[in-house]
Amino acid sequence: MAAPRAWPRARDPLLLLRPPGPHAAAEAAAALRQGVRRGLAGARPREQAHCPGTPPRRPHRHAIAPVPLLPYSSRRQPKQNDFYPRCTPRGPAPQSRDTPPKRDTGIASEKEWGINLLDEAVKESGTNEDGSTWYRESGEDLGENGYRCRWARMGGQTHDGSTEWKETWWEKSDWTGYKELGAEKSGKNAEGDSWWEKWKEVLHQDEWSNLARLEKSAEKQAKSGTENAGWYEKWWEKYDAKGWTEKGAHKYGRLNEQSWWERWGEHYNGRGSVLKWTDKWAETDLGTRWGDKWEEKFFAGIGSRQGETWHASPGGDRWSRTWGEEHFGNGKVHKYGKSTTGESWDLVVDEETYYEADPHYGWADVVGDSSQLLSIQPVERPPGVFPTIDFSSSPPRTEEPPGMPPSSLE
Repeated sequence: MAAPRAWPRARDPLLLLRPPGPHAAAEAAAALRQGVRRGLAGARPREQAHCPGTPPRRPHRHAIAPVPLLPYSSRRQPKQNDFYPRCTPRGPAPQSRDTPPKRDTGIASEKEWGINLLDEAVKESGTNEDGSTWYRESGEDLGENGYRCRWARMGGQTHDGSTEWKETWWEKSDWTGYKELGAEKSGKNAEGDSWWEKWKEVLHQDEWSNLARLEKSAEKQAKSGTENAGWYEKWWEKYDAKGWTEKGAHKYGRLNEQSWWERWGEHYNGRGSVLKWTDKWAETDLGTRWGDKWEEKFFAGIGSRQGETWHASPGGDRWSRTWGEEHFGNGKVHKYGKSTTGESWDLVVDEETYYEADPHYGWADVVGDSSQLLSIQPVERPPGVFPTIDFSSSPPRTEEPPGMPPSSLE
């Protein structure tokens, strides 16, 4: 059997599902009357609590010293009028900003989310001329160890409930130095399209290294109401003050009879060692499957790369091609590989070794872009009162985000 081309263009699983088109949010009445009618959407709307999640973990060894973070103090701190003022008390009805999330857009910035929390509690609701309804609420929750969560919630729906949107913002802090900024939104339209998105930034002190650590994450999912199509993505980035960095994403999608998955990761230890990998595969309901994966490891100019491309037919026939490279750090590279159709190669060539030992976006960048998170003010700690430290925490481990979507997409 002739070897098929890897990831044929017409069947590229990352191109099968068209990304949602742009959808500008109009004022509340118009948005609720017209609904969200552009783009492929998905995911069931989820009930959103006032302050999503539980109070932050507190197994930290020491409280973080005030702003120990970098020479970014010269950067401008966010002002309230920098963000969209949708939650002004006794103002007009809140506007729906909720649109289907776009695929492969990674983790948005603080300014893109425009979180703007109030300093006072608000609880308002109303009815528009067309019968659609809206609400907004804001408040503050307090807990032990100086825990505070400021939150705001808003949403609306048409008179018959066929179109609906919700959005929640929050910021959390406690006396250990933990800070969290987050947002969650969901929506659905009259065509049955639905979507959900969650975004979060966290600053805390690692309980084992005592280093400041900043983490960002985003989850997105969407589902079409008119065809068997939907997708799910989870992105995450983790950084510490000594250059340790971890980034990755897990994705899933389906368009009628075809499904695909993709996972990738990058790990930099801050001392010149780097690991990168990608694994993607796809299948049809008839049983055809194909995929591609690779991995590279390097340190001080020495390392390796290896990968495999494969294809399997419904009848059980399987083709694959494996390849590898050994980089010796002296200008010599050993290249080898083979395939199930009899191809093979094994040779040493003169070739320059190139790899990225440091992330293109690292600790200094993420601190500079997280001014709103860093500006969160915790509850004032009374003199003589110290954070409660939990020394029973288990050793740290690398997070493995789910690679599969919720069952509603399967």
